[in-house]
Amino acid sequence: MKVVLSGYYGFHNVGDEAILFSIIQALKKANQHVQITVLSNDPDYTKNTYEVDAVNRWKLKEVSAAIKQADGLISGGGSLLQDKTGNRSVIYYSAIMLIAKFHRKPFVVYAQGIGPVDKEYNQKITKFTLSKAALISVRDEASKKFLQQIGIKNEIIEVPDPVLGIESQDGYANEWLEKTGLTEKKYISVSVRDWPSEIKYLEMIAKALNGVSEHQIVFVPMHGEHDEKTSFKVAEMMDKKSYIAPYEFSIADKIAVIGGSQLLVGMRLHALIFAAVMDTPFTALSYDPKIDAFAKLAKQPVAAHVNEANWTEETVLEVIKQQLNNLPKYTDNVKKYADQAKLESQNTAILALQSFKK
Repeated sequence: MKVVLSGYYGFHNVGDEAILFSIIQALKKANQHVQITVLSNDPDYTKNTYEVDAVNRWKLKEVSAAIKQADGLISGGGSLLQDKTGNRSVIYYSAIMLIAKFHRKPFVVYAQGIGPVDKEYNQKITKFTLSKAALISVRDEASKKFLQQIGIKNEIIEVPDPVLGIESQDGYANEWLEKTGLTEKKYISVSVRDWPSEIKYLEMIAKALNGVSEHQIVFVPMHGEHDEKTSFKVAEMMDKKSYIAPYEFSIADKIAVIGGSQLLVGMRLHALIFAAVMDTPFTALSYDPKIDAFAKLAKQPVAAHVNEANWTEETVLEVIKQQLNNLPKYTDNVKKYADQAKLESQNTAILALQSFKK
């Protein structure tokens, strides 16, 4: 069987690369003979890293040819259909799905987080496109409700984020942790990102982290140099010394750093998911509904919304300390969710491949 994967791949964003890695892993487990072609911004990197075929996502003739030769198209995961960052995402990813329809190839929506899709014409494009899907799976209830509200009549199933199904994380070693001596210390991992806001949220986060006196602070840049720059910015605002993990760390290494911490304080969704993979409690700092949705699933607190003025460094610190004082409770909550999600995530791949046999 031949399948094509469409998503935000080849941009070296560790969250999206983790999605790709986990979907490839799940598909190969479901069918060891499956042949996978990824639509990538950096085809050579994708080929070498994941041992799959890849074509340039921007060369539509190559994209069309790959889909024509495949048994089906997988769109996802991640937040592909949204207009928060502009109209291009809805138009691009819908176009790729409609190319599959043009070639009479089935396509599936794979564990996506839908929205926000605020503009009416983008909602119409989304409805028109997804109504033609062979399978629609979404990663949270809010996405399901949104699709129903815009008029999607297809069955919509709710599934875990595919990254929760990553296997063989136990035993990952990280020499950097050992060299810095952090393996012998209590530390809190932190994931921050730049986000347009009138609130001085980075400064407030820095002040909150200053208040955790018994723990070292370790920043984990999830989106390469972009998050490294933001991490340095927060670190420079702090009174206490902190560490910043190398931004070029592999997925495995970033999971290891987060997994070795007692608690993650994080903005990036896949930092929170990496924490869940390793049964690590987390304090979420939200900039998007997808953060709130995942925190709710894992029964972990959202300490702040970075675009709202209803919080302070003191309230964030209070949430962090409350979790640190009740680690068994929050660890148990995230473990219960993650254990079930790991089982269910494999089923998403099975359902996708079954859709291509119909």
